Amino acid sequence: MAGRLSMVADKVGVSEATVSRVLNGRPGVSQATRDAVLTALDVLGYERPTKLRGDRNRLVGLALPELGNPIFPAFAEVIGGALAQQRFTPVLCTRSAGGITEAEYVDLLLDQHVSGVIFVSGLFSERAADHSHYRRLHSLGLPVVLINAAVEAMPFARVSCDDGLAMEQALGHLLSLGHERVGLLLGPEDHVPSELKLAGAERLARRHGRSLDPSLVVHSQYSLEAGQASCAQLLDAGATGIACASDMLALGAIRAVRRAGLQVPQDVSVVGYDDSALMNSTEPALTTVRQPIEPMGRAGVDLLARMIGGDQPPTQELLFEPELVVRASTAARR
Repeated sequence: MAGRLSMVADKVGVSEATVSRVLNGRPGVSQATRDAVLTALDVLGYERPTKLRGDRNRLVGLALPELGNPIFPAFAEVIGGALAQQRFTPVLCTRSAGGITEAEYVDLLLDQHVSGVIFVSGLFSERAADHSHYRRLHSLGLPVVLINAAVEAMPFARVSCDDGLAMEQALGHLLSLGHERVGLLLGPEDHVPSELKLAGAERLARRHGRSLDPSLVVHSQYSLEAGQASCAQLLDAGATGIACASDMLALGAIRAVRRAGLQVPQDVSVVGYDDSALMNSTEPALTTVRQPIEPMGRAGVDLLARMIGGDQPPTQELLFEPELVVRASTAARR
């Protein structure tokens, strides 16, 4: 710190005490001197104090895993609009295979002196992922909000849909239709939302005096193609109902059912998760569990704005309740 004060003071031609007053937001310094000190920080490559980043701009990073899954553009629309209403400018960061990584995006956002970052379904939910860029953000004191379930050690504000309850709703719906062999098509094993969904299924099974058949629990990557390939195992195990961890997996499951010469829902019922765009227009229209995207996104922006304004991040996760939406992809077991 002393070395930084000295270098900035020399660059601007003021005392170290003046630099300290600027960095701590104290009065008694002219606006011209404040601007000169902040510019010198940027030129010398030093990070501005969090509370002063907004003096340069009101940029907020919005990090998404992809845009191919329609749930993520839906989150981007809600969050981007809510940020604009708070007079922030979102900087959209999306990962892609072979493209810029989440950690590289963090470097770019810090170079832009963003006032905060909102991550939606990022690496924070994967236990085996590298989390060093999150630790860096925490050490800098930058306001961060995570949307969707995270590993327990993440020291940030969190907004999530209740994944366990969502699976209880999906599984309970299939059981109520008379399906005895219900398969679970989940995301990767180290993915926290899938862990929570599996735990929800286990709770519901216990309440019904049952136990989960391991042959009816399959983990997959989150894509239509992976869902189709993985669903074949559930059909081989005799599943007549399938509860999926995303709508894209559910669409893959429907394709697998048809490739097996069966029909949805006459032979196999399928339930998705998210209620992303156009799921009411598929053939058949998809029964799914809806994430409350609008209130979740707005809550995340409100949390971030309060932290940028100086509030401490909340220690408890904001947990939103999902909603079962029954359409034509589920029916009573024949």
